[in-house]
Amino acid sequence: MITTAAALVPVALIGMGRMGRALDALAGERGCDVVARLDAAEMHHGLTAAELHGAAVAIEFTTPDSAVKNTQILLSLGCPVVIGTTGWSARTGEIEAAVQAHACPALWSPNFSIGVQLFLALANDVARRMRDVVGFDCHVVDTHHAAKQDAPSGTGIAIAERLEEGLGRSVPISSVRTGHVPGTHDVIFDAPFEQIRLSHEARDRRVFADGALAAARWLAAGPRPPALYSMRDVLVVDRPSPAR
Repeated sequence: MITTAAALVPVALIGMGRMGRALDALAGERGCDVVARLDAAEMHHGLTAAELHGAAVAIEFTTPDSAVKNTQILLSLGCPVVIGTTGWSARTGEIEAAVQAHACPALWSPNFSIGVQLFLALANDVARRMRDVVGFDCHVVDTHHAAKQDAPSGTGIAIAERLEEGLGRSVPISSVRTGHVPGTHDVIFDAPFEQIRLSHEARDRRVFADGALAAARWLAAGPRPPALYSMRDVLVVDRPSPAR
């Protein structure tokens, strides 16, 4: 069902590349009204609150080099931010500091696909069940389009981390960058005579736009205490398995 105009959440898009355009096209169907479209030139000239045109939340999809600075600027203007850019997670502490300094929340996820959130929970559950099983090695294959800048991707790292939680040991990641693949992730448990494979395939980048818009609506529905949230806060798909 399409949400009526009166209920639309005013959103600013930061970065008008492929993801920005996908967000722009889908926003109206997902309860959001794009009130500002800002690219590198607008972000770097000294952004003002007036240029956000009353946005209740911003969605940031740019580059790893720009994401942290863009988020710091937006938080300083009192605008909550959904961060979709990956490849900057080593600087998470800077975002957390800005969130607290400006008392303004942000949300970051390496992947906004709802299916991926389920996949992460499944990977963790399977890994816990495999923890004491002898003879299976585990690894992650992370496949994206040739223009993807970070390898492994944030999603590949997140999957490996959830597997490591369950298995109690490190899990290697192989990254493939080829063609126009939006994102495919495989978890492989390999033994001498058999193999278990879990796979998630994104067929269209609109799946990421859909999840990012859901995150924007959640963040704007506050007030939220100042914190760096994740999709695990937005979606109730990640309950721990019952004790066995």
